[in-house]
Order: sequence, then C-alpha cells, then structure tokens
Amino acid sequence: MLTPNSFANGQWIAPAANARPILSPVTGEQIATAGGSDLDFAQMVEFATKKGGPSLREMTFHQRAKMLKALALYLQDRKEELYAINHLTGATRKDGGIDIDGGIITMMVIAGKGRREMPDGHVYVDGNLEQLSRQGTFLGQHIAVPLQGVAVHINAFNFPVWGMLEKLAPTLLAGVPAIVKPATQTCFLTEACFRMMIESGLLPDGAVQLIIGGTGDLLDRLGPQDVVSFTGSADTALMLRTNPNILRNSVRFMSEQDSLNASILGADVTPDTPEFDLFIKQAASEMTVKSGQKCTAIRRIIVPDTQIDAVAEALSERLKKTTIGDPAGDARMGSLVSASQKRDVLEKAAMIAQESQQVLGAEAFDVPDGPGFVSPMLFRCGDPDGARNVHEIEAFGPVSTILPYRDTAHAARLANRGEGSLVASLVTHDPSIARDVAVASAAWHGRLYIVDRDSMGEATGHGSPLPHMVHGGPGRAGGGEELGGVRGVLHYMQRTAIQGGPDVLTAITGQWVQGAKQTQGPVHPFQRTFREIQIGETIVTDPREVTLDDIEHFAHFTGDTFYAHMDEEAAQANPFFPGRVAHGYLLLSFAAGLFVQPDPGPVLANTGLNSLSFQKPVSPGDKVHVHLTAKRKTQRTDTYGEVAWNVTLYHHAGEQVAEYELLTMVAYER
Repeated sequence: MLTPNSFANGQWIAPAANARPILSPVTGEQIATAGGSDLDFAQMVEFATKKGGPSLREMTFHQRAKMLKALALYLQDRKEELYAINHLTGATRKDGGIDIDGGIITMMVIAGKGRREMPDGHVYVDGNLEQLSRQGTFLGQHIAVPLQGVAVHINAFNFPVWGMLEKLAPTLLAGVPAIVKPATQTCFLTEACFRMMIESGLLPDGAVQLIIGGTGDLLDRLGPQDVVSFTGSADTALMLRTNPNILRNSVRFMSEQDSLNASILGADVTPDTPEFDLFIKQAASEMTVKSGQKCTAIRRIIVPDTQIDAVAEALSERLKKTTIGDPAGDARMGSLVSASQKRDVLEKAAMIAQESQQVLGAEAFDVPDGPGFVSPMLFRCGDPDGARNVHEIEAFGPVSTILPYRDTAHAARLANRGEGSLVASLVTHDPSIARDVAVASAAWHGRLYIVDRDSMGEATGHGSPLPHMVHGGPGRAGGGEELGGVRGVLHYMQRTAIQGGPDVLTAITGQWVQGAKQTQGPVHPFQRTFREIQIGETIVTDPREVTLDDIEHFAHFTGDTFYAHMDEEAAQANPFFPGRVAHGYLLLSFAAGLFVQPDPGPVLANTGLNSLSFQKPVSPGDKVHVHLTAKRKTQRTDTYGEVAWNVTLYHHAGEQVAEYELLTMVAYER
C-alpha cells in the first residue's frame, strides 16, 4: 500500500485518517491512500517566499542551471525506482518512458539552455539596447528579474513526472520557488520523484513543496508576484482562473487544457507514397500511446475525400495489431487511469457517435475486464462541416475521428474548427501545401508539426512537446504557454524597462554599454584569464593607413574585385561611395591585426562575431584605429569561458567606421 506524503514547510506530512483511497485501473484493488492532511497553506506560501525565494535569487542563472543538471542526473540514476511503480498508473513501460525519461531530459535541456543562453548573473537582458537620445547619454534596456513570490503548479494525471519536471525546470531556473500539486490518482508516482529531489540535497530549503490532496484556500493566499500554472480540463481552468483573489491581484495564470488536435494528410499524398504510411503509423501511435490520454493526441484525422476509404481501412488494420493488457507485461496498450476516466471517455465517445459512424471498436480487440481498460475507437464523420461534437468534445482516451476535406483551404478550416489546439500536424511532401496550411492555421495552434519522407527519420512525433519549443495554444487549449527554452523561464520573471545613462545600464545588466566608462590596464587583455578580465576593460590601438595597394592586393588575393573597390568611375557613380573604397572584410582583417596580441596566452579561440555593421566607407589614404572593450563574460565550463568584446573601428576624423561583437574562448585560470 503506497502512502504518498505531502512536503510542506520542510516537513513530510503523512495522509490523514480520512485520506482518499486510490484504486488500481488494472485490477480495481486499492493501491494507495492519499491526501486528507491539514496543511497550513499560508505558512507554505510564507516558507516559499521568505526561505526558498531568497536562496534561489542569491544564485546566478548559471548556478541554478548547474543545480538543475545535477538534479536531472540524480533522477536519471534512480529512474528504475519510478518505473517500478509506473504500471500502477495504467501506463506501459514505453508510456512511462515519455513521462519519466521525458521529464528528466526536459530538465537537462532547460539546464543547458540556462548555461548557454542566459548570463552568469542575476539580470536577464531582454532584447537590444534602445538609444533614447541623440548623443547616447540616455538609453533604454528591457531586463527580466525573478518574481519574488511563489509558483503554484497544478498538474494533470496523465504525466505525473514529466508534468512536474517540465514546469519546475524553468521555474527554478528563473529563481522562483514552487508548490507542486499533482492529480491525486497518480500522485504516488509524482511523490516518488519529488522525494528523490529532496533526498538529493541539491535544492535550497523552501525551493519546492508538495501538496497531496486538495489545495484548500491556497489560491486565496496568492498575490501579484505569484504564478499559477495549470494543466487539466477547461472547466477546472475556468473555475481556478476566475477565483476573485486571482483576478483582484492580477496573479499570473497559465493554462494548458482541453485540445482537439488535428492531423492533416496532404492532398499530394496517395497510398503508394512514404507519407501515407507515415500518416497511418502516426495516427495509430497517437491513439494508443498512454491509451490516448495525452493532451497532444490526435482527435481529428483530416484527409482528402478521395482517400477516406483508404485511410479508414489502413488505420483500422494497423490499430487491430494493438494488444491491450496488463501494463506491467508486454501489452502495447495499458489501461485508462481509472474507472471514472473510462466512464467519461465512453460517454463522450457516444456523443461523437451521434454524428459519426464507428468503423472500429471493441469487437476487434481482446479487452481485459479491468476497470480502466478500453479499446481504440475509430469514427468516420461524413459531414465535417455540419458536425459539432467532433469539433467540440474531447474524449480523453484512444478515440479519434476521420474527417474528409475537399481542398487544402477546407482542410485548414476544419483544423481550425477546434477553436484552439496545442498541436496540429501535416503530412505532405509539397512545401506549397505546407505554406498554405501554416498561413491559414498557425493562428489557431500552438505548434505546427510538418513532416515528410525527408524528415521522418529524425522527426520527434506529432504528440511530443519539446523543451526547445513552446507548448501551449490559443482558445480552448488555454491560451497559455510553457517551455520554449528561455521563453518558458521568462514566464516566471518580470520584464522591466530600465532607462538611464550608459554607466547605469552597465551596472544593472553586467554588460558593457557603448558610452560607459572604460578602463585600460598595463597588460593586454588577451594576456589575462577569464577570471581576471573586467567588464569595460579596453585597449585603444594605434592607427593604420589604408592604401590603394592594400585594397588591390586584397581584391586579387581573395577574388573580391567588386567594382566599388576597383573602378573609380563606377564607384563614384554609386550613391554610397565617394570613389574606390576598402573592402569591409579588409577592414575587419586590419582591425584584428591592430588589436590581437600574438603571444600564447589565455585566449584559446575566436568562435565568431555578431551584429557586424558598417557606418562609413574608408577611402585610400584614410587611417583607422580600434577600440576593443570587454562587453560580456559567460563561463562555459570549469576550465574556460566566453568573452564577448565590443569592437569599434574609427576613422582618423573621429567618425565610427564599423562595429561588431567578437566572441573568444578564454581559459579560466593560467
């Protein structure tokens, strides 16, 4: 008998005497007792905001990213303990891989994004610098800083591990503590993973707490710095988001809810093409993986009216190969999560059947008698324009409906009839069809998954949210957004517009801003280690004259004999040039020759340049010099880091010629 505990105010709290029994969806026997504990939600919020929040915010983004990576590796080493009880949720081991390994991988990816794309500091710079004055003494910069409240994560039953980790990773990376509330039916798997995180000792006190059971008056305790992230039904989302306290305090509310996702078979696809087989395989997989209990599963299969018979026959035959049984065994499909979920699915499937013909049902399968077992159900709707239920009712199980379309525009309109989905997919080998569908449908879907014979080998699947890409959708999908790399982190941060002088912005952002103070030392910065280099450290080079011989030699050496460099008369006719001018890349080469220190030292490699722009042409006889300034530092490993240098070339008359950002890898120590 499993007894998942809550974790509040740093203490484990066992289920109360009136705890709810959790029954096995496979056998109907009681497998766990959960909830009923009398939790002090006000104290939990205070513990998170007074203890967990300050500890997390004291860490830099990189320190938090390293913490997440270490946590993911800790879970990876112990994941078999989670797989050992995964089948009690009704899920097969393959299903559990999406949940358990998928959650761990998601945390790893978000940690990596934090190290690569966020600064090793406390302030995230959002977007480019805005020059608000003519001389550049008054500037604007958007920044993002962690919210100073708590994130409340209310998760669904279908992904007890992934659902927790995919929300926790960006929240903790942002520097915000979290209170996790899993769905009770599968909370024992969430609690097992959560317990590992606490036992790891990697998280600061108060960084995470766990509620097993109801949330009581928790939402009434939240304020303007708090966030609620919800996954579940549209009805529950509506109830939560309209809580008077949530509305009164403008508490951020993100929702990922019901979604009638669609998959479109392109008009170019016929049964003799690889795309047809891919489409059938994908549709069958999305109906049966997790027994169809995925918020991204395909509910509407939209196909050319000329192919509807072929699709119905091929998909039915593939689905018939599905074995249904004990998820602890070798069955391809396990059970729904509970008997009540089975009742709900059957009721909604019956409503879909009111305007559709069932082409595959229980008669084609050997369905066990357990309380959660149900067979794949495939329907065919002859009038997709007149139908309502297939576009409005989601049977959250192995249920899908085939809909015929006349042309690509009609297919897009049918996909959009779901009024907002997490994902729509398109299988086509014709890029023009892909463009037409994207233009017509992107506004109604959080993600468009487009695949063909060329990408199918590496494609990740219609129903797989990736941590790199946004997960969410408009309309009935909830209007929320999660993941998407750093985008997901920013949901737990406040974007603020900072206005001030260059020195002020440099001090706040930790990045040198043009016009801010510069320092010059006795040692060339290329001879200083990553640890020693200071933001704003600068060298000003001696000037170099650019001669006509230099220009001609560069032209013939590189093969770049563009007329502006070689033909005086043609160059003068060009409105941008006074006559023959130096190549831009010649100027970059001269700049490097002016600022590079050639001796061996901490600088390991030049890894690229960003934002190159040319402001003024350089004519033969002009002289140029360079200002090289340490702009930004990002530690990459324990042995080296990336230094971004602001490189500005000046004309001898004092005008700026060119500017770019140079990236170098520099040893941390000698």
